[in-house]
Amino acid sequence: MNSVLLSALAIVAVASAASPNDVIAIVSQEQDISPDGSFSSKWETANGISVQESGTLKNAGQKDEAEVIQGSAAWTAPDGTKLNLQWFADENGANFQGDHLPTPPPPQEIPAAIQRALDWIAAHPHKEESSPKGKF
Repeated sequence: MNSVLLSALAIVAVASAASPNDVIAIVSQEQDISPDGSFSSKWETANGISVQESGTLKNAGQKDEAEVIQGSAAWTAPDGTKLNLQWFADENGANFQGDHLPTPPPPQEIPAAIQRALDWIAAHPHKEESSPKGKF
């Protein structure tokens, strides 16, 4: 699933770099899919777009089995800016990094009254009351 999402992202990058009528040649392409679930893929186009991605299966056959994928893409924006994108995805989600990506603002400080309430809750965890059978 993550592989499909990341591949779609790469296709969007390719599509945005060329006009709809341009035919861009693929100058190199390598793919390897192993029986153990691991894979690698790498390709480059004539206009300088390059994408590489690899993945492995973590904890194969177990309840917490997950695919781990990492990759990168590089291309030139229409304004001439060189863009690089890296990603890593596993059972905890995906993380994308690139100088062109927006960054969130720093987290705000927690107000003192709320922090005191959070500290009290942590120190006094809720205890379930057991009710006698037959009563709600």
